[in-house]
Amino acid sequence: MKLKEKVAIVTGGSRGIGFATVKKFLEEGATVVLTASRKETAEKAVTQVKESCPDTKVEGIWPDLSSLESVKESFAKIHEKYGRIDILVNNAGMSDSAPFTNYTEDLFEKVMDLNVKGVFHASRAVVDYMVEQGSGVILSTSSMVSISGQAAGVAYPTSKFAVNGFTISLARELGPKGIRVNAVAPGITETDMMKAVPKEVIDPLIAQIPLRRLGQPEDIANAFTFLASDEASYITGVILSVDGMSRA
Repeated sequence: MKLKEKVAIVTGGSRGIGFATVKKFLEEGATVVLTASRKETAEKAVTQVKESCPDTKVEGIWPDLSSLESVKESFAKIHEKYGRIDILVNNAGMSDSAPFTNYTEDLFEKVMDLNVKGVFHASRAVVDYMVEQGSGVILSTSSMVSISGQAAGVAYPTSKFAVNGFTISLARELGPKGIRVNAVAPGITETDMMKAVPKEVIDPLIAQIPLRRLGQPEDIANAFTFLASDEASYITGVILSVDGMSRA
């Protein structure tokens, strides 16, 4: 029960890495609030979680992450209900693979609004509560492409480079206030989107990974759980790669 009596918010918690993180946090004793883009999506995810994690405290909300006012209003209700917010996981995001010659301003702004501004808005909405408490953990989902880049879809790695800079800088600023800030950089992870990729595309990718397998959402959730727990109490400003790779 590494997160017993902690209150956590997980954005993008209705599927994939976010959903696995919600379940893991609940298993470790936390009260969890997941966010989704729509009411029906949030409610469906809560129902699914309760099927595998009965007798746990979980609920769903659906703020507009592109609006600081919307996020603040939703998070204020959570703080009023539970009296504290201990952990924020900024997981909501989107990717794309458009070639640069086909890029539009609207597409670039759409990716940056969710992947960067969404992280800023959610973090800004919880930080005053954490400062008042004198403790808190802010975590974000980065990506292996924030380190290596990628051959197309330039907005996605750009947004994740920004998440890394945000994480490292905010860790320096908030450390003296008792707040830790870290990120997890997943490698190729077997989410629903990846399951749709043809085997002839996936197999060569797996062959390049020393551990010879794709990551599972639970692998990333385990990393978030560690960083959220007191076991990581002396770790801040870290971008933790969870990608099966060796960098020796």
